[in-house]
Amino acid sequence: MTDGGRRIRAAFEDAGRPLFMPYVMGGYPDLDASAAHLAAAARHADLIELGIPFSDPLADGPTIQAAGQRALEAGAHPEDVIEMAAAVAGDTPVVLMTYVNIVLSAGPRAFMERAARAGVAGVILPDLPIDEGEDLRDQARRAGISVIPLAAPTTGDRRLAAIGERADGFVYCVAVTGVTGGEVQVDDELRGFLGRARAQIDAPLAVGFGIRTPAHVAAIGAIADGVIVASELIRRIGAAATPEAAEAEVEDFCAAAVEALRGLAPAAPSA
Repeated sequence: MTDGGRRIRAAFEDAGRPLFMPYVMGGYPDLDASAAHLAAAARHADLIELGIPFSDPLADGPTIQAAGQRALEAGAHPEDVIEMAAAVAGDTPVVLMTYVNIVLSAGPRAFMERAARAGVAGVILPDLPIDEGEDLRDQARRAGISVIPLAAPTTGDRRLAAIGERADGFVYCVAVTGVTGGEVQVDDELRGFLGRARAQIDAPLAVGFGIRTPAHVAAIGAIADGVIVASELIRRIGAAATPEAAEAEVEDFCAAAVEALRGLAPAAPSA
């Protein structure tokens, strides 16, 4: 297990409840504002997903796509976002979310080593299939960075087993087929998907996509080990009248989400 994977597992083990895992887009609407959003989220988060903007984000819905485009137009670079992570990573595990081309452009070794120096625990690459990218994965392991795999309701059992063999931090379980920004339905299909995943995967399961309210957070927390909120936080930031109001929106939502998870036991112990 990588050092980052151990840090992530420790977060799940120490919380005693499902983890709250908010998403912040680095550089949106600018670097200073997103640093403030990151700090506000970190005051409540158990783990933070920090986005590096990319010009062709295939897994992202319109809200996060627009935020990423604005961040790029404001001049955000991967190095800037990784540097932001260092401000909070000592207290809260940070997982970068970006795309393979960003890593390849920097060079897998250079990217992973820079992330490790900033205290980053893991990286999510939604366009990296579980059976590809061996050099990238090797460089991540050497740097102590956990590569977080994704699974979807359409993922078959054999592929879930392959994901389980590689997962050393957690597995990002996509609740809504398609891109981010829909609305989650906590139904038999989602429960069945998580049940199939648990049969094949020993790592903690965190659920994201379509989680909009503290009530959604509680409902997902009842069946998962972690709850990821992304598009809703970006939407609230974008709708805020002032930078101060945007920071308050992040703070208030994150506090409410953590409160919604209090008293819930983890759905399953992490291995």
